[in-house]
Amino acid sequence: MNQTRTFLIVAWFMVATLLWMEWSKERSAPATTPAQATTTGAPPATGSIPAAPRAMTPGAAAAGAVPAAPAVPLAGAMPQASAGPATDAGSVSVTTDVLRLSLSGGAVTDAELLGYPRTKDAGSPPVKLFDSDPATFYAAQSGWVSGSNAAPTHESGFVYDGAPGALALAQGQDQLVVPFIWRGDDGVTIRRSYTLARGSYAITVRDTVANAGASEWQGFAYRQLIRVPPVVKRGMTNPESFSFSGATWFSSQEGYERRAFGDFVDDGPLDRQAGGAWLAFLQHHFFSAWIPDNVDTSTISVGADGTAGRFFIRAVGPGISVAPGTEAATTARIWVGPKLVGQIKAQDVPGLDRAVDYSRFSIFAFLGEGLFWILDLVHGLVNNWGWAIVGLVVLVKLALFPLSSAQYKSMARMRKFQPRVAQLKERYGDDRQKFQVAMMELYKKEKINPVGGCLPLLLQMPIFLALYWVLLESVELRHAPWILWIQDLTAQDPYYILPVINIAVMWATQKLSPMTGMDPMQQKMMQFMPIVFGAIMIFFPAGLVLYWVTNGTLGLLQQWLLIRKYAEAPATPA
Repeated sequence: MNQTRTFLIVAWFMVATLLWMEWSKERSAPATTPAQATTTGAPPATGSIPAAPRAMTPGAAAAGAVPAAPAVPLAGAMPQASAGPATDAGSVSVTTDVLRLSLSGGAVTDAELLGYPRTKDAGSPPVKLFDSDPATFYAAQSGWVSGSNAAPTHESGFVYDGAPGALALAQGQDQLVVPFIWRGDDGVTIRRSYTLARGSYAITVRDTVANAGASEWQGFAYRQLIRVPPVVKRGMTNPESFSFSGATWFSSQEGYERRAFGDFVDDGPLDRQAGGAWLAFLQHHFFSAWIPDNVDTSTISVGADGTAGRFFIRAVGPGISVAPGTEAATTARIWVGPKLVGQIKAQDVPGLDRAVDYSRFSIFAFLGEGLFWILDLVHGLVNNWGWAIVGLVVLVKLALFPLSSAQYKSMARMRKFQPRVAQLKERYGDDRQKFQVAMMELYKKEKINPVGGCLPLLLQMPIFLALYWVLLESVELRHAPWILWIQDLTAQDPYYILPVINIAVMWATQKLSPMTGMDPMQQKMMQFMPIVFGAIMIFFPAGLVLYWVTNGTLGLLQQWLLIRKYAEAPATPA
């Protein structure tokens, strides 16, 4: 039977294998988009939306059942990017302290994150999340559909209703409201306002339907995100390759769900009734989302628009009915920005914190949230994310000290009986079955648990995996320096110093671990393990390697001290 040393190496191998498997799943390129159809003008809709349950907005008059929603358009002729303040007569440029946007009545077509440069180079332009360029198209769109009444869509209808020129949040101003309006021929108007607050990446979108006509107006609000899948440079040297890229959504019935861009076509279309559902597109460090301000039931759809190579996720409903002389309103928020845990939690939306996608597995997501909370707490004390990682390691080691103590105590006892095991191996030669039986008899007689050092290590593995996702996902660490040569904790070590240190620590750890029961071939294989894992670590983000090196160094020191503490004179051969 392999002893604790074997289990230690196997556990290391399991951790690396799981990380490699997760990376391999997410690194696959998006699925080939469906063949494009020849069209003239706007692309066709992608099918009818199922009937949404009737839900009356406060202030709307009672009426008959709201009919099924008709087809929702996906993408029409969106304004192109421009250096000017406004892209056309129906859109306007808006700047706050954290965002620069292009707003049309029905869509946010361009969005720059002013506090996040694309690279660490001086003068680097800000990250552009929404983009009106057809090659990298990405937008948040919203409009109305009705089977019996005229209604504005994101493509046409809304017009700007404010002062001409670009808008900017003034010094001392807390919020900025951008108004649009649609006027129907039947006396119905829909006023839309975008409200942007200082320091916030959440944009409030409020639609107020006023019916000054003679007949009831019925309609469905729809909200959708649509984009061309991002082109990510594949390879282990690019941290973005490790992060999930695709659609996610959350409902009170099904909880958190997600679909990578590569699975959009293979998994087929989705049409699901969901209550209080938010929907989002995620990518490395950043995301966009539509967040409703009610818990009413809507229809969530996920699919591909073959006419333009775009993917979409949208929510339609609930339907509202507005009697003559009354008005009704519906409100939602657009999030367009970084995965900042504090601001996301401040939205007070169930499940929205899962947008910081620590893992598809709930256990790792739960552990990841707790680990980041500790990491953020330590950062508040040391004001350096690198030292915060070191501090996190120390706290985790202290919390797991009882398990580690039991592990190393078991290893120390096994080292004591290595001479006897060697004698048994010599006695039975190549008869491995008799050797194993005799060795188990020895363990039973001396009350040694051969897997006593393995269980504590296995219990620590979920923590290692959860921390992997924390360091990968946390935008707070993006471009964050540590010391000297490490100036970006989310990029690989430029001089491979940390991976080399990691190899040395793993090699020393092996030397301290017992080799009881191993044949020479196994011993030679284990000697190559530090080199193999060190080579893998070369491509990991420096923050993760820093954690691994710190954890390994403290573990090595702890192992050396505890082995000395529990060490006894070697057992005399029988």
